[in-house]
Amino acid sequence: MRVLIIEDDHETASFLKKSLKENGHIANIANDGELGLQLARDENFDVLIVDRMLPKLDGLSAISTLRAEGDQTPVLILSALGDVDDRVTGLRAGGDDYLTKPYAYSELLARIEALARRSQPEESETRFVVGDLVLDRLSHKVTRSDETIVLQPREFRLLEYLMKNAGQVVTRTMLLESVWDYHFDPQTNVIDVHISRLRSKIDRNYEVPLLHTVRGAGYVIRDSDL
Repeated sequence: MRVLIIEDDHETASFLKKSLKENGHIANIANDGELGLQLARDENFDVLIVDRMLPKLDGLSAISTLRAEGDQTPVLILSALGDVDDRVTGLRAGGDDYLTKPYAYSELLARIEALARRSQPEESETRFVVGDLVLDRLSHKVTRSDETIVLQPREFRLLEYLMKNAGQVVTRTMLLESVWDYHFDPQTNVIDVHISRLRSKIDRNYEVPLLHTVRGAGYVIRDSDL
């Protein structure tokens, strides 16, 4: 994955570039909005990470310009401005996702990887398999070891999202936005309740657990605990 980091804080930009490289990605840095806009125009990137407050040209203006020119490269906006109105403004300017500072790098990585996957040509995948767990989107049926598991609609959406991102850690915020359509954390335990219910249905009475909690990061579904 090729990532363009448009960030004027040199320490932050260098850390992101180094961390992305360690995760097998390629990153370029632009330290102001004008340079970032030019690089985004001249080269092909899978994701843009854009700070809002930039010298020469602010981040939202750079994003709006790219969108007006027909550039649909996924954009993750970074900002210390975290109010709902600020997020709405960023998304309406053309951002695809919004992450407030300070943030956990693991969440930033998960979000840009999700954006890159989302921008790929839509797959007509209707069946997800993790170990002996099978989810069929067309029949709305879930089985494990050929035994039918009955899920409520929200539980089905939660499991579908987890299996679609099998092997990848998904954060609470990602689940709130993708499964519950919340674009902020409403201080609710809804995720904990549904994860607990889902785990009791897909893992109880089975020797190998599939749904795992990654402490301090989120949740992952995989066919081993390694």
